[in-house]
Amino acid sequence: MSQKKVNVAILDDHQSVIDGYLYRLQNVPEIHVVVTASYGNELEEALQKQTVNVLLLDVSVPMSLDDPTPAPTLHFIAKLLREHQGLAILPISMHTERSLIKAAVGAGASGYVLKDDQSTLRKLDQVILSIANGGMYFSKQAHHILMREPIAAQPILTTRQIEVLSLFAAYPHMTSAEAARKLNVADSTIRNLLSDAYVRLDVPNRSSAVIKAQHLNLLPTVMSKFKDMSHLVDETNQDQNSE
Repeated sequence: MSQKKVNVAILDDHQSVIDGYLYRLQNVPEIHVVVTASYGNELEEALQKQTVNVLLLDVSVPMSLDDPTPAPTLHFIAKLLREHQGLAILPISMHTERSLIKAAVGAGASGYVLKDDQSTLRKLDQVILSIANGGMYFSKQAHHILMREPIAAQPILTTRQIEVLSLFAAYPHMTSAEAARKLNVADSTIRNLLSDAYVRLDVPNRSSAVIKAQHLNLLPTVMSKFKDMSHLVDETNQDQNSE
């Protein structure tokens, strides 16, 4: 009896990276790539049109071609998992900050893979099939970073605070009431999360909190579209406001 196909979606703003994933997966009969997206504003709409089992997600993508603001990918993880039963999300990223890896896993990600982990990318099909069946997968370096003892006993921000600030980083004019509706929580919950975040970050308002969180690598920032990603293609070719 043939195995049920695993539908895969890919979010990455470098076409060479998407092409590399497609190359590795094109001859795997159990896997069908049904969605590819380069910008955050494309993702949710695409997932409404297709049933997806595994989402490969770069945590640093812009909102759109004309808007370089970082998409709220940490919010996406939690939101999409709430809305799409059976979906598994695997971040594949150049970012190695422990706080970011921890926030992604805390939001529900099924592991964390680094883009320079070529040994994992060579067996990407196996990783996807494992994730689709409820598994978790970490690059060795990502797992080591995640398990490393933090310097302070208390995290700078909670996972929920990072998710909220990720949302406001993407939508700087969003009100607290709008954020509460998006997260399906009370307005007071957003205010309390922000107030505590201001204290933890020692900042006076929301915009300052977003900037400092990005500076501390608690929030992803969009990498330059012109950053050299040729090693991924080459390796593939060798294989053939205050409120």
